[in-house]
Amino acid sequence: MPVFHTKTIESILEPVASQVSRLVILHEEAEDGGAMPDLEKPVQAVSKAVENLVRVGHETINHSDDPILKQDMPSSLRRVTEASKTLEKASDMIKADPHSKQARRFLIDGARGILQGTSSLLLCFDESEVRKIIRECKKVLDYLAVAEVIETMEDLVQFVKDLSPCLTKVSHEVDARQKELTHQPHREILIRCLDSVKSLAPILICSMKIFIQILQQGGKGIEEAAENRNYLAQRMTDEINEIVRVLQLVTYDEDEWDADDLSIMRKAFGAIESKMQTAQDWLADPRALKGGAGEKALRQILEHALRIADRCLPADRDLIRKAVSDISNMVDSLSELRAEGKGTSPQAEALARGIGQRLNDLSRTLGKAIQNAERSGIQQPAHTILGKLDQARRWLNAPWIDDKGLGQNAIKQITEEGRRIAKQCPEPHRTDLARLCDEVDGLSNQLADLVRRGEGNSPQAKEIAQKLNNKLNELKNKIHTALLQRVVEDFVDIGTPLKQFTDAVLAPEGTANREGNFHDKARLLTEHALRAADTARMVAAGGSNQNKRAVEALQNAANHIESLTPQLVNAGKIRMEYPTNKAADEHFENLRKQFADGMNNMRNLVDDQLDSAGHLKCIEDAMRRHGKLCEDAIVQNNPQKMVDNTSAIARLANRALMVGKRESDNSEDPNYVNKINSAADRLQGSIAPMVQDAKEVAANPQNVAASNQWRNSNKHLLDAVGKLREAVTHEELPPLPPAPDLSQLNIAPPRPQPPHIGAPPRPPPPSGGHRSEFETDDEGDFDFPMPGENQPILAAAYGLHQDIRQWSSKDNELIAAAKRMAMLMARLSQLVRGEGGNKKDLIDCAKQIAAASEEVTRAAKKLARECTDKRMRTALLQVCERIPTIGTQLKILSTVKATMLGAQEPIPSPDGSEIQCGSEEDQEATEMLVGNAQNLMQSVKDVVRVAEGASIKMRTDSGYKLRWVRKRPWYT
Repeated sequence: MPVFHTKTIESILEPVASQVSRLVILHEEAEDGGAMPDLEKPVQAVSKAVENLVRVGHETINHSDDPILKQDMPSSLRRVTEASKTLEKASDMIKADPHSKQARRFLIDGARGILQGTSSLLLCFDESEVRKIIRECKKVLDYLAVAEVIETMEDLVQFVKDLSPCLTKVSHEVDARQKELTHQPHREILIRCLDSVKSLAPILICSMKIFIQILQQGGKGIEEAAENRNYLAQRMTDEINEIVRVLQLVTYDEDEWDADDLSIMRKAFGAIESKMQTAQDWLADPRALKGGAGEKALRQILEHALRIADRCLPADRDLIRKAVSDISNMVDSLSELRAEGKGTSPQAEALARGIGQRLNDLSRTLGKAIQNAERSGIQQPAHTILGKLDQARRWLNAPWIDDKGLGQNAIKQITEEGRRIAKQCPEPHRTDLARLCDEVDGLSNQLADLVRRGEGNSPQAKEIAQKLNNKLNELKNKIHTALLQRVVEDFVDIGTPLKQFTDAVLAPEGTANREGNFHDKARLLTEHALRAADTARMVAAGGSNQNKRAVEALQNAANHIESLTPQLVNAGKIRMEYPTNKAADEHFENLRKQFADGMNNMRNLVDDQLDSAGHLKCIEDAMRRHGKLCEDAIVQNNPQKMVDNTSAIARLANRALMVGKRESDNSEDPNYVNKINSAADRLQGSIAPMVQDAKEVAANPQNVAASNQWRNSNKHLLDAVGKLREAVTHEELPPLPPAPDLSQLNIAPPRPQPPHIGAPPRPPPPSGGHRSEFETDDEGDFDFPMPGENQPILAAAYGLHQDIRQWSSKDNELIAAAKRMAMLMARLSQLVRGEGGNKKDLIDCAKQIAAASEEVTRAAKKLARECTDKRMRTALLQVCERIPTIGTQLKILSTVKATMLGAQEPIPSPDGSEIQCGSEEDQEATEMLVGNAQNLMQSVKDVVRVAEGASIKMRTDSGYKLRWVRKRPWYT
């Protein structure tokens, strides 16, 4: 089946698919009784191209040292050659008889063979190229594996000589590979892992050096040095393994993060069924090579089975995992036997038969597990609080509709997260948040009881649902406020704990309480780092961003800090033990810089998740609280308390400056930037006077004049923070309207109101021309077909339609194109299921969807160019970048599917897929088409969501406008 994970493969397949689609259309036209045109010249051109392709393929095989390529590529070459001969035969038959039915069948078979054979050939070569990179990666892994046994400088020098060229080659090849990939998330992972490997390599070498020096001296710190070395070697190993994993990926699901469990399970099961025959063929061939396409298919079957196990009922989960573990061990044994040339031995053949039987048993077990999951109704709540709120609201809007407990489960998880956050809050916020969680749970249970009694549509249930919806909104706001407070407290100053720890490490020998001070500062650093990491995870779960990659990046940053902190403490201990050792000093500095960069990165990711205006308001509130404590210090004549709280005020003010600067740097609107910079300058100029006046008060808290002066400067500082917040939020009060002329005022009796006669009847649609089921005048909207069971393409289209139907497409070309795409995708769903239309209609529909996707991309890019918010612009360009690629893939896959419609006898599909597929290839084509459609619809939803926010940050002089007008009922 066609795969499109590289730009090269896509660029080659697209023109091939275009020519095949033309042949399919000619075939359809002849079905209506027309004569086929003479195809001798175009078929000869195809034959010559195939001949060249086959020649290059054989040359590649002859010059390659890849045994898997030598084994897999010949079958692809044979398929292309046979398809070319079939086309030539069809051409000759058409020339003799332009109405020949058999010729038309040969034409379709040959066209399909050319497209699929070319795709198979390209994939075979591409996999060989990937294996070359993986071989280099495994060399690096082999070197990293011996890092723990290197105990002399001579061995270390040799280790560096051996590792450096391998790392350089991996870096060059992985960088070139990521530029070729069409899936943006895969590119980003490779870039991130590669950058991490580059930065970790010198740090690992330094840690090995200090370990060897301590070992040879027989001094203290050997355990800490070994732990540092092992940690860094393991991190590099993990990054290389992640590179290897991503290099082998050929697909990416845009919507899987938001998909329900059953959809993911069905998709995984469909993938298993499509790979089963390839795996069984590999098992049946005792001379098949280790690592070939068949073994790869078998390994992928096991991976998909584990994905199903993660989402099914506990009893089924344990059974599947045990079966997968047993099969995996048997496959390892069989692969080793075949690698040793013992594939024909009785032991190997018995293993192969056993694996084949267990695979069939596993397939049946998986099918039953999916059925059990469907009957039980288990569904997965969303990953973030906002996503869970959406699921809860869908249940509250129609509690009488059975959602299999998803809504109530989402509410339960929201309250659990709320209680977890409440435990970290000071009083009285802790009690208020916990009480609100209890109220929400109580209302949720009441509503669930009514639903169980069949009273989900009763007035009482609707009233409770409304109360619960209001309480959920209140809870969401309180959680958001609590998170802001945690962020303000934990990220107000991320540098001081590290600075104090560094000072303790670098304290000269003989300093009083040097050891005790080190342990105190190490404890404070650890506590601060772990608390900040915990807060970052809370923000990831409860922040305003539902973007998968943003949430995962924040979670990864928190995990990184958590694992790095004890290693930094170890490095500090080594540096303190060996203050004159240059390697120890360099090693500590390396980890200290890693920690500082990691904390800064985590703080930036946290700030990206938060509303800047709300953040500044929370900072302002915290400053006021510290101001009250300063007043208490003055009354209590407590200079130290005064110093501590004014220092906190100054740190908060600097944090506010940082938030303002991020907003200023993020914007290209000169007026907005000038307002923020002006407010920031005023704030910066207000910090030093407040601090200076506070010093005067601390020197003599009884000095009334000094206290008054501090109060005045502190008020100026708070006012400056408020002005910065106003500048960030564009808060400009409109001018007051002129006062009314009271001289014209008079009192008159009220006029009688006309009787209410209700809304007038809706006018009929304008006449003239046929109106399709999938056409709409937008404002009237149309009855979008509801998806039934096992209609994933229609379900994806319906999901997009539900998201964008709230917006009017008038003066909004993006919404208009998105609505057109939803309608066309619903039509494509019908065509794929064979409900009306023919091959030509399927191809034309796919082309129209691709054209509409180009309109969405064009409108989004045009908006991005005019958007003054850099983060919004980047986000918009990222989400729209993948749409053209997916649209092109849709055209190619639809062409493949069109060549199969009616080509095989339909049989019931065991995985409940979109249509009743015939051959294994037909089923795989359908699975790929379904996945592509889902990715496309999800991408358009993401574009619309980001574009709505970006529209309010456009250049005022651009002249480009997208009006976001929510549609109202037609009678209002």
